[in-house]
Amino acid sequence: MKLLIKNAKLFYTNKLINCDVLIENGKFQQIAENIVATDAKIIDAKFQLVTPGLVDIHVHFREPGQVHKETIKTGTLASAHGGFTTVGAMPNVTPVPDDAEKFAKQVALNQVNSLIHTLQYAPVTKDETSDELVDIEGLAKLGAFAFSNDGHGIMNAQSMFTAMERIAAIDSHLAAHVEDKNLFNHGVINFGSASQRLGLPGIQQVAETSQLARDLVLAKETGVHYHVCHISTKDGVELVRMAKDAGINVTCEVSPHHLLLSDQDILTDDANFKMNPPLRSEVDRLALIAGLQDGTIDMIATDHAPHAENEKNQGFEKSAFGITGIETSFPLMYSRLVKTGIISLEQLLALMTEKPAQLFKLEHTGVIQLGQPADFTIINLADEYEIQTSDFLSKGKNSPFIGQQVYGQVEQTYVNGECVCLK
Repeated sequence: MKLLIKNAKLFYTNKLINCDVLIENGKFQQIAENIVATDAKIIDAKFQLVTPGLVDIHVHFREPGQVHKETIKTGTLASAHGGFTTVGAMPNVTPVPDDAEKFAKQVALNQVNSLIHTLQYAPVTKDETSDELVDIEGLAKLGAFAFSNDGHGIMNAQSMFTAMERIAAIDSHLAAHVEDKNLFNHGVINFGSASQRLGLPGIQQVAETSQLARDLVLAKETGVHYHVCHISTKDGVELVRMAKDAGINVTCEVSPHHLLLSDQDILTDDANFKMNPPLRSEVDRLALIAGLQDGTIDMIATDHAPHAENEKNQGFEKSAFGITGIETSFPLMYSRLVKTGIISLEQLLALMTEKPAQLFKLEHTGVIQLGQPADFTIINLADEYEIQTSDFLSKGKNSPFIGQQVYGQVEQTYVNGECVCLK
């Protein structure tokens, strides 16, 4: 089968060019002006953006065990609806895939139900919360592309140090939720003016930064690729900046909500603004923007965390942490960062395609290359639209961005040359 995309505004070799794209047998065959191809299905892109399929290194699909929140099918359909063709699924499902049998079942479940490429994290320790390490080498052989305890900081320094040594030895990746639970103090919101105004228990910033500082020292000693999940504080950004300057093999991601919102935006006891790490101060938010601009922050990841409505409508103290984000990430980033001149479109696309793929050593992902699988997305940059829950394909509707006007709606998403989502 041949597919010819005419009049594309193509993100190719780190720049935007106007051209046609020919796809044959699921692979990119030709990129040029005025391509003519017989027996090809033709799509007139009308100079809309054609980009490599977006890459999100941090999502939660909830299956098995929590399918009232999301399933692999609904999660990957929502991902395609957001323009993503490759995602990294965290292991906080039930049961946690922390041994060979459970992990193999999880991978098989992903393969059967995914509409896109779903890469599976393995946990670092048993049940994500213990000090006992999993069979790191064995789970890597079964397909674990990286290791993470997801929403749990690893409290035991010896466990973390040994895990780093073993993960480094197999040239894999450790993605860390940096949080010292001893400093978390049952908080539900950032410690600051908003927590005091609303009378809610606050989460101190040192819960993040103290463990991050420890881990950076361990990463320096072991040489592991240490990846910081959803960085949220000014001091955290500065620690990563100094570590990079010192030659430590560290990368980090930031979530759209931490870039766009601060605790000043929390006006009522609305748990759609409850996530972990929490929305921080405006000073922290601006530091994240600066870290994105100067390259300290390597990529954007959604931390897509869908919940059922009754799990998010009970206020901060009783509701679950997390928001859905896979379907709103690109339009929010394009509208709030690119159209306002904070970063360029080319920078945004690199942060959401090439950089996560490159840093996590994902083959044939995040770039358009001749002869390689045709994973791509067509995006309408011209027309404004409103974010509405009725348009979500995720089961989760828990977002603080409902009702906002944005640009950058995904029109079509393709995996291996096949359309997996059409507006």
